[in-house]
Amino acid sequence: MVEAFAVASGKGGTGKTTSTLALGMALADEYDVTVVDADTGMANLLFHAGLDDAPVTLHDLLVEDTAIDVDDATYERHGMRVVPCGTSLAAFEAADPDRLRDVVADLAADTDVLLLDSPATLASKSAVLPVVLADRVIVVLQPTIPSLSDGLKVQEYARSYGTGTAGVLFNKVHGDLGRVADQAERYFGGSTLGAVPDSDDARAARRAGRPLLAHAPDSAAAAAYRAAAARLDPKPGEAGDVADRFRSAVVPDRP
Repeated sequence: MVEAFAVASGKGGTGKTTSTLALGMALADEYDVTVVDADTGMANLLFHAGLDDAPVTLHDLLVEDTAIDVDDATYERHGMRVVPCGTSLAAFEAADPDRLRDVVADLAADTDVLLLDSPATLASKSAVLPVVLADRVIVVLQPTIPSLSDGLKVQEYARSYGTGTAGVLFNKVHGDLGRVADQAERYFGGSTLGAVPDSDDARAARRAGRPLLAHAPDSAAAAAYRAAAARLDPKPGEAGDVADRFRSAVVPDRP
């Protein structure tokens, strides 16, 4: 089985990468999980996962006629397979975003759950491609009007390419969500997966270069992520069918 989720926000600073790794670690208790840093322009997952010295990254796989295998850019970390992306501007310019389809298709053949850490914007082909390729999108929000508005834009774009909504995950929450959760369930296609409290533990984990669930596994934020992952309910799909769909996906020229 395999299902691909794009973890997206439409706005920077929501804690999307922290959320991607936390959900991945929580899901890895039950599934084979692969996490991909699909933010090829502003990658930072490698710093959160302790992979800032990774010799081969996604950028190397996106170069035309490369002889590098997907396995060369895949690292076993914290019970998951992690494909980090580099931060070099030159490597970004050399990368062909269209090749992400083939990379994701190869990864889909050997995992249960694919989590694509997506760019915060919808401003380019490379930015929207993870949302187009995924089966469902997890929308990470802060409980603010601008964040909700940007999240709705992500959902609208995802739906235009047939990508469903797995749910909404609120992050950096202070206090009770109150009516915000009701409003979110009214406007978003999926349910509210959870509300992760704002956490010094999450900030300390980023400084330490470790995922939150590895750095502070007993924290309230870690518990909230585990509860959210339990509500995701990944759906089975044939790896070959998913891979074929990825390879044949129509890549948009403009968002």
